Amino acid sequence: MNYIGVDLGTSAVKLMLMKADGTIVKVVSEEYPVSYPHPGWSEQNPLDWYEAVMKGIKELTADTDKKEIAGIGAGGHMHGLVVLDENDEVIRPCILWNDGRTIEETDYLNNDIGRDKLSKYVGNIAFAGFTAPKILWMKKHERENFDRIKKIMLPKDYINYRLTGVHSTDYSDASGMLLLDVAHKCWSKEMLDICGIDESVMPKLYESYEPVGELKAEIAAELGLEKNVKVVAGAGDNAAAAVGTGTVGEGECNISVGTSGTIFISSGEFRVDSNNVLHAFDHADGKFHLMGCMLSAASCKKWWFEDILKTDDYAGEEGRIGSLGENQVFFLPYLMGERSPHNDPTARGAFIGMSMDTTREEMSLAVLEGIMFGLRDSLEVARGLGLKIERSKICGGGSRGVLSKKLAASIMNLKIDVIENEQGPALGGAMLAAVGCGDYENVEAAAKAIVKVVETIEPDPELVGKYEEKYRKFKSFYPLLKGNF
Repeated sequence: MNYIGVDLGTSAVKLMLMKADGTIVKVVSEEYPVSYPHPGWSEQNPLDWYEAVMKGIKELTADTDKKEIAGIGAGGHMHGLVVLDENDEVIRPCILWNDGRTIEETDYLNNDIGRDKLSKYVGNIAFAGFTAPKILWMKKHERENFDRIKKIMLPKDYINYRLTGVHSTDYSDASGMLLLDVAHKCWSKEMLDICGIDESVMPKLYESYEPVGELKAEIAAELGLEKNVKVVAGAGDNAAAAVGTGTVGEGECNISVGTSGTIFISSGEFRVDSNNVLHAFDHADGKFHLMGCMLSAASCKKWWFEDILKTDDYAGEEGRIGSLGENQVFFLPYLMGERSPHNDPTARGAFIGMSMDTTREEMSLAVLEGIMFGLRDSLEVARGLGLKIERSKICGGGSRGVLSKKLAASIMNLKIDVIENEQGPALGGAMLAAVGCGDYENVEAAAKAIVKVVETIEPDPELVGKYEEKYRKFKSFYPLLKGNF
């Protein structure tokens, strides 16, 4: 049988057709717009996602035996607030994960309710991008819309609802709402009360690989698929990407350099660091994970190369970079604020250390190094919990090319495993569908069978030493500049 994996990203949806053995048949993508109605705000129309997914599935399956398609699984960008009215119509545009409008609400949750209580209720503290602060913002600033809410969903759950008619979510994605008791896998009554919402507006909870329903008859007819195609709950994009890179089981690590950047560490048990710097979430394999998230990763590269240097020749620009470990220019990658470890939506990017002889190549290298330094911040917190992390998979558009992988290995002192098919959340979504339809006993079995490492990049001992010194300098800059943001 064949499976469709959906990667509902911030700027586009990528859809992948996979055979049960992991062979990738076809990949298509469809773009949609992002709206920035005010500085620091970020929104999308959920209808744009749905239309892109439907168009993409039609293109994806145009030249295949549609009767062979057994299941669909999605990974989607997390934390977005999708609200539906009594007719299941979208009330307002989705407030996205990288939206920074909820500074007051985040401060209220962390300081007035208290970090200790939040950690007790849901295992995490509030970050500006999380869903609960957005609900509080909507309650305060859009009371009429708030009063119309009959269902709260996350982005990929809206797609699943349109396909099946079922209001559902999975534990990994729900973990990022600040409404789920992550350790006990249930909605937190305390957090729902704080937000002023009833549990009836929340979707039903599923494991990521569990089917939530089958295609509605009219959807199946429009797509030309069988009505018994199963739709599994899917996962948050990072958990789905982790499945797609085989990051399941105790102590496995994945570095994702997408629009945002993450360090993802799978765990068999629930762990929380003392300062709640890392997110303590449920994993798509039915267990748990720790995750550090920086808000701007590959988006920093895109901004620098395309918006500033006015080029899309990434490989050419990176090919001119030399003298790794010698750069005296630093870049703080906080173009949209920062989540882990600073939890500061007001933080901003900065170049530091430029002189009259600073070159274009040195500034480009500083951007690439700054992304990896930002990710290392979270890795160091995980290491502080006693986790011995010696190697990591890597994925995401921002990690493509030899240079980025070499920097990741030496800046973080990790062996970097490159996998055969780096398809991120789309592959993870298809694998979850294969598990849900019974082709694999569990997610670990699917990962073992499908994910293959084709190359390992070792850290360069000389560069490791040089970057250790540079990382210490990098860490000193944010505290010095914080008061000026």
